[in-house]
Amino acid sequence: MSTHHTGTEDPPTAGDAANETAGSWRELFGTRHLTASLVLAGGVAVYAMNTFVTAALLPSAIADIGGERYFAWVTTSFMVASVLTSMLVARTLAALGGARAYVLAFGVFAAGSLGAALAPTIELLLGARILQGLGGGLLAGLGYAVIRDALPERLWTRATGLVSAMWGLGTLLGPAIGGIFAQLQLWRGAFWLLTAATVVLAVMSLRGLPRRSEQNDGFGRLPVGSLAMLVLAATAFSIASIVPVGGPTAIALGAGLVLVIGFVLVERAASSPILPHITYRRGNPLKWVYLVLGILSAAAMAEIFLPKFGQELAGMSPLLAGIFGASVSIGWSFVQLFSASVDRVTVRRRLMFLGPVLVTVGLTLFAATQQDSPAAWAVWLWVAGLVLAGAGVGLAFPHLSVAAMHSTDDPVEGSKAAAGVGTSELIANAISSAFVGVLVVAGGPGAAGSATMGAGLAVLGAVGVALVVLALRRIRQG
Repeated sequence: MSTHHTGTEDPPTAGDAANETAGSWRELFGTRHLTASLVLAGGVAVYAMNTFVTAALLPSAIADIGGERYFAWVTTSFMVASVLTSMLVARTLAALGGARAYVLAFGVFAAGSLGAALAPTIELLLGARILQGLGGGLLAGLGYAVIRDALPERLWTRATGLVSAMWGLGTLLGPAIGGIFAQLQLWRGAFWLLTAATVVLAVMSLRGLPRRSEQNDGFGRLPVGSLAMLVLAATAFSIASIVPVGGPTAIALGAGLVLVIGFVLVERAASSPILPHITYRRGNPLKWVYLVLGILSAAAMAEIFLPKFGQELAGMSPLLAGIFGASVSIGWSFVQLFSASVDRVTVRRRLMFLGPVLVTVGLTLFAATQQDSPAAWAVWLWVAGLVLAGAGVGLAFPHLSVAAMHSTDDPVEGSKAAAGVGTSELIANAISSAFVGVLVVAGGPGAAGSATMGAGLAVLGAVGVALVVLALRRIRQG
């Protein structure tokens, strides 16, 4: 790839239009790009499935090796480690190139998966989860960042849609895979499976990805201050979701907010920030794009509690509640593949706007229909609202991601901008998972808790509508 675009996305010329329409799903999965596409998608799928596989396996693992007091930290340690390495994606890619960066990421993740499969104690399982998180954070970011080097620009939107759809696929398959191994009382087998999958993908990455990156210098010193601020913020938000409700929760959330503000202040003054310099430049749309991506990611965090509400409020079986819990991901995954096929610039912008609108409408519908012991029609309205919210995520996500990639013609800044898509998603997951937990507890037991969760996320979606208007205005103004 030898060309980079600015963030203006000016109306295309006839030549540009021909270039845009030349890309297709058939080309993306053709002989030339198939291996690269599978590695890019596979890395994010492994990360996403691992999260839900572990959640399903954890009760069995605790029963086997003990350590119930560390239950919540098995997820928290993974999440914080992921945020840390997601911020190092652009530098890792510049230093190693796409193929070797993926080998490193898959290797660290495989080592963590192997450690989890062999762990005789909960302490060693926690250490293994940290390794998985370090590798997983790289995988989540590389899935977007390597698209610029591995594929022609006409395939960026489809590739981004494919990679993003893997988050939804992970939500669908992860609980099923984890549940099967737990049912068979072979919880370690799931981690053996993840180890084997990552080794295969590592070999494929050497065959299908470029060995060098165009962005091989210009990153400057490692921004230790920014890294420390954001890791501490992620830790604070994660702690907020596991401490007793009340004062400890407020303190943890307040500390997380202060640390996020500190991160922004440190980044703005840094000579080599984690995110591109243009993120903090007045008039540039990138900061608004990242914030909208984060809000869209936050909408999917409702799925943490959906199986619980399905069983407690509607009397669903565990299997049916698990399917109900994937409602947002179902809408996200299927609609995103359609949305990523759109090539016209004007339509893409409309989908960027429509996405957070549907998220707001869908979650409002879900919140408004919550009740204890609901009738069948009410449950179907829950599902409709959640699928609609997921469809909103799927409509907007690939085009916002590509807008981030197009935000600059500088190769170093462009690499940071692409890697920032994964970083913003992981940070949003860490913050919003705590936010959702607080909403549920604040709402109270029964339908009140689920209604409060839906309403809070709907308000967040409305904020996303306002932010996407700002982003589109800046994109049009150039």
